[in-house]
Amino acid sequence: MKKFDPATNIQFASALGDKRGVNPAICDSATFTFNKAKEMTDTFHGETEGMFLYSRHWNPSNLALCTALAAMEGTELAWATGSGMAAITCALLHEVKSGDHIVSSMTTYGGTFAFMNNYLKKFNVEVSFVNFQDLDAVKKAIRPNTKVLYTETMNNPLLRIANIPELSKIAHAAGAKLLVDNTFTPMIFSPYRLGADVVIYSMTKFVNGKNDCVAGAICGSAEYINSLIDVNDGTAMLLGPVLDPMRSTSILKNLSTLHIRMKQHGANAMYLAQRFKETGLKYNYPGLPEHPDYELFNSMKNEGYGYGGMISIDMGTADRASAIMEKMQELGVGYLAVSLGYFKTLFSNSGKSTSSEVPEELQREMGMSEGLIRFSVGLDNDIENTFNLIVEAINATK
Repeated sequence: MKKFDPATNIQFASALGDKRGVNPAICDSATFTFNKAKEMTDTFHGETEGMFLYSRHWNPSNLALCTALAAMEGTELAWATGSGMAAITCALLHEVKSGDHIVSSMTTYGGTFAFMNNYLKKFNVEVSFVNFQDLDAVKKAIRPNTKVLYTETMNNPLLRIANIPELSKIAHAAGAKLLVDNTFTPMIFSPYRLGADVVIYSMTKFVNGKNDCVAGAICGSAEYINSLIDVNDGTAMLLGPVLDPMRSTSILKNLSTLHIRMKQHGANAMYLAQRFKETGLKYNYPGLPEHPDYELFNSMKNEGYGYGGMISIDMGTADRASAIMEKMQELGVGYLAVSLGYFKTLFSNSGKSTSSEVPEELQREMGMSEGLIRFSVGLDNDIENTFNLIVEAINATK
């Protein structure tokens, strides 16, 4: 069987722009014209191809990006949103109604946790948060009204790996769908090909790689995406979180370098992990054999893209973590900032930032130390120098 290669798929999904430009032209039209009234009616009902009605539904710029995203994921279609949270919330809301139930990984991005734990209560949708490393616990959490299993491929911020093939079997046996957020590991994993029904991204992060916009994506079957944007009852169509076409065009260009960036992020993170190990720091990186999910990672990964750019160290207390991060920023390691996937190294204390929506007792239950520093390792050319600066910052704050 031919090897699945996300980068090559993007390469061959790209098309010449208008007037044979190497980049697609930016289409900044909100609405589109028709030669015949019947064409408008048929397009409104999804019965035409190659015609555009209104940019909240489809736009040529967004379509070009989504074609490349679907090629990267191995899905039939994709749809771009104005933020990662818009992708997450639309994908979840599209699958549930009042009285339904979701089983979610206990360890997940704080905004996702808050949406499921707090906001969905308005719609009488219950969510059970479970340790997804324990497949028996996942099975036991399923109810007759369970519609969704939700997880991140590499979870935030503990960097555990979800067993997508087995979770898919569990979900489908229960008549539910498996939704997977692959934000941390684009190209490294292809969750749809591993059995997920829907793959979600915050493209703000690695996919775009510049931290100059917020954007999201939802990837799935043609039937699913078309239902999501149906003019009568499609969640994304009716809530309207569409991505601006100028941003779509920008992200599409950045997508063509994603494979190079992911390899360098991973190589730099691997170097830090090995040096942290030599130094005796309490570190966490799934690319070394001592990580509990190392074998699982290898069984699911696409070859050649490394083990990702996310790594963490545990400095014991939040105060110690704060002092070290401030010193690292002062020394030029990178920036004390949330988010990830940037060409500069970013670091934050997860329990006080991106996971702060998760109650402290649940943070402790999932094994999150208050002194956890999460790194999104950048594209540093001299990663040895970066390591030395990190050690200098740690030693300066003892």
